[in-house]
Amino acid sequence: MSDAIETVAFRMRLNPDQADEYRRRHDAIWPELANELKTRGVLDYRIFLDPESLALFAVMTRRRDHGLDTLPDTEIMQRWWAMMGDIMKTNPDQSPVQVDLQPMFTLA
Repeated sequence: MSDAIETVAFRMRLNPDQADEYRRRHDAIWPELANELKTRGVLDYRIFLDPESLALFAVMTRRRDHGLDTLPDTEIMQRWWAMMGDIMKTNPDQSPVQVDLQPMFTLA
């Protein structure tokens, strides 16, 4: 893997009985949000659900010089969080509750 990119992972939590709605909303992600993520350095972004615990596991590959730190300040991100807030655990600012995951093993 190039030194110019990095992979990060984190966990979020879905509310009960919201898996279908979560998938539906992400299948219809706003093109302007997808473009903003890519413009800011996201190369690959995948989210997986553990249906037993309702944990969402996200894995993101991004440029090391990404611009994601200021993404929460944008109007598009604020609107997305507001739309998603009814189906997942959120912070007071409507951002999803995220727990960073520690890398333990890589096979490259």
